[in-house]
Amino acid sequence: MASLQKRGNDTWLLVVEAGFGSKGKRVKKTKTVKGMKRREAEKELAKFQTEVEAGEYIAPTKATFVQFAQNEWIPKYAKKVLSPLSMKTYVYHLEHTLFPAIGHRQLHEIKTMHIVSLFDDLDKTVLSGSTKLYIFKVMKSVFNQAVKWRIIPKNPMDGADRPKAEKSKPRFYDEIEAQQVIAALLQEPTKWKLFFLGAMLGGFRRGELVALEWTDVNIAEESLLIRKSISLTINGQAQEKSPKTEGSTRSVDMPKWFMEELRRFRHTWLEQKMQCGNKWLGGERQYVFHNGDGRPFYHNTPSMTWRRFIARHGLPEARLHDLRHTAATLLIESDTDLKAVQERLGHAKYSTTANLYAHVTKKLSKQTAAKLDKFDPAINFRQQSVNKS
Repeated sequence: MASLQKRGNDTWLLVVEAGFGSKGKRVKKTKTVKGMKRREAEKELAKFQTEVEAGEYIAPTKATFVQFAQNEWIPKYAKKVLSPLSMKTYVYHLEHTLFPAIGHRQLHEIKTMHIVSLFDDLDKTVLSGSTKLYIFKVMKSVFNQAVKWRIIPKNPMDGADRPKAEKSKPRFYDEIEAQQVIAALLQEPTKWKLFFLGAMLGGFRRGELVALEWTDVNIAEESLLIRKSISLTINGQAQEKSPKTEGSTRSVDMPKWFMEELRRFRHTWLEQKMQCGNKWLGGERQYVFHNGDGRPFYHNTPSMTWRRFIARHGLPEARLHDLRHTAATLLIESDTDLKAVQERLGHAKYSTTANLYAHVTKKLSKQTAAKLDKFDPAINFRQQSVNKS
């Protein structure tokens, strides 16, 4: 049963009976609509009745965006799903952008145009496209859970355009530059030489090498096992997590000479541990690359060390992560199958590898096609004419 009650000028109370509660009392669902004539209100009542009877009606919540994000989304979703580093980044964008902009609004009051206006304002700032895209993803994640948990009936993000991030080609060293890097690394402390060589030859991510332990090193099989990563340090404590994707857990074969260097470094590592005595803070953990007392590097230390290294030796500009791109490029240019490169890098999808290194494979394709130039009829005709004369 449904009824329509006038509450003022063009304001109506919609009432729909929804059966009986556990104590035998009749349950009623109500909704107020404004700015409607009676005929419009009757249509809204019919729609409202259909939603209630189908169990699809969601009563408006009084919770603001801030309250929902802090009290529900963060503890019940984000902390369980996101990696520590992603969690830190998400919270930063919430606190510095989204809370000031829409945090005061009740969740059910936020419309698509509020979001469109927010990103229109962001377009007038110095924020990069990548940052705006990240903010978009954070907001969408919050609203997705609100819809999934039936806090709001639909996601206001659905009508908003996704920001476009700038596409940048990965930087990598060619074979000659790679040899220059290796020559310079021979002058560096062994731990850094092996760390950076591991990145450039194995295609490992920074966090994967920071988390590497001696139990992951198989000297006999000449391989390294990647099974965890450290991408964040909080209050001096390294935050270990599984690798980036399911395919990132992998065993990677390494050059024989590199593994021999690693074997010799193991002896130096053990001597250092004994010399530390009671000052050893690594416990039973055996991080291959540590800060001197057994604890793994602060997650950002390798990147800072790499920047100082290339500046000191006058090497071409490249990020530490670009050594991973270098590993892939050198392998592809050496005719390594792209599927093998995908597995070595730990990409979950073949398409990721193919898209990232399309410029390399295109270059090789052109070189391959050029080898067929010798079959050019015009060239053959001229050669035959020369022979006859």
